[in-house]
Amino acid sequence: MAQQLDRLQNTKVLMYSHDSFGLGHLRRCRAIAHSLVDAYKGISVLILSGSPIIGQFDFKARVDFICIPGVVKLRNGDYTSLGLHVKINQTLAIRASIIQHTAEIYSPDIFLVDKEPLGLRGEVAQTLKLMKQRGTTNVLGLRDIMDDSEALQAEWTRKQVVPALDTLYDEIWVYGSESIVNPIQGIELPESTRKKMRYLGYLRRQLPANGYLPGDYRSKPYLLITTGGGGDGELMVDWVIRAYEKAGKNEAGANKPGENQLLSGFIVLGPFMSKLAQRQFRARIRKIPQLQVKTFDSSIEVLIDNAVGIVAMGGYNTFCEILSFDKRAILVPRETPRMEQRIRADYASNQGLISMLKCGESENTQLMIDALKSLPEQPLPSSSGAEELLNGLENINQRVAELIKHVD
Repeated sequence: MAQQLDRLQNTKVLMYSHDSFGLGHLRRCRAIAHSLVDAYKGISVLILSGSPIIGQFDFKARVDFICIPGVVKLRNGDYTSLGLHVKINQTLAIRASIIQHTAEIYSPDIFLVDKEPLGLRGEVAQTLKLMKQRGTTNVLGLRDIMDDSEALQAEWTRKQVVPALDTLYDEIWVYGSESIVNPIQGIELPESTRKKMRYLGYLRRQLPANGYLPGDYRSKPYLLITTGGGGDGELMVDWVIRAYEKAGKNEAGANKPGENQLLSGFIVLGPFMSKLAQRQFRARIRKIPQLQVKTFDSSIEVLIDNAVGIVAMGGYNTFCEILSFDKRAILVPRETPRMEQRIRADYASNQGLISMLKCGESENTQLMIDALKSLPEQPLPSSSGAEELLNGLENINQRVAELIKHVD
């Protein structure tokens, strides 16, 4: 046993998160990394990320990151460099080189790839082959839901993912529950690949050590409206602001003061929301005494923990936070370019974990007003078994120990 612990305490884990847009992939990797270093003294985790704001997050000791050049996906499906004025092929070549050389020098025991099996446009393929040759355990981590099955099948066929799952990966970890949903349901996979899948559970979130609550919200109840990264959150934010605008007008003409009153709201727009949209929303919010706004909070868990209820879009990380802090929530899931959020919200709504409003209903301002009014009276997620779903980090820690035990 002592020999195993010594070996585990010298373990190196390399994580890859391709995305430059949004916060989901980065925050998932960070949660896993922090859980591992909390569980095992001496373990080190290095994160390769394309996020331009990774430096705004705090990381625990023995967790570090390397930021590779960012890229942005255009509406037509093409990519362009985020910060460099060079061709996208040059940017991708730089990224692939950094990834491979980092892996060669760092020499990890486990290489954990988040969501994208071959990386952005195949940039991780060579590194996966190299790590396989060196005896590194290659692991693919998938969120609970990827997309609807037809879209995912077409995408993985185009990217030639299935052969890579069979030959390059040792395990496939699903950060969700098998009793809820299969992220690759309907995908044609060989039995040898399906045997690699392990359902580990949703990832519980903790309060950060250095987080704080703004003074105005320490003594009054409030609703938190959060878009995550914010790049696709304009519809939801506009809907909520319209609800407060209309409720305020109704309140002015109410027979009894307070009968149309909504709880105070704290809106976090997200760092990737367009500057124009942010300016327009801020101008409207300044006219509504019940609302406050900020662009980004790296310790948003504190705002979530102290809120009466949450209004959000239904991304994986936000869903985990709603369950972890046992918060009443309204989800307004996006339906493009992927159906992932809508599928998750449908499931969660049917299970009684949250309530849901559809994007197609956004012109109905009164619908949002009614939902915001009733939110404080919703059942808590814990009343529908949320606690039983949140064992992902513990299972990841255990699986890492089991894998390292067999390295020697």
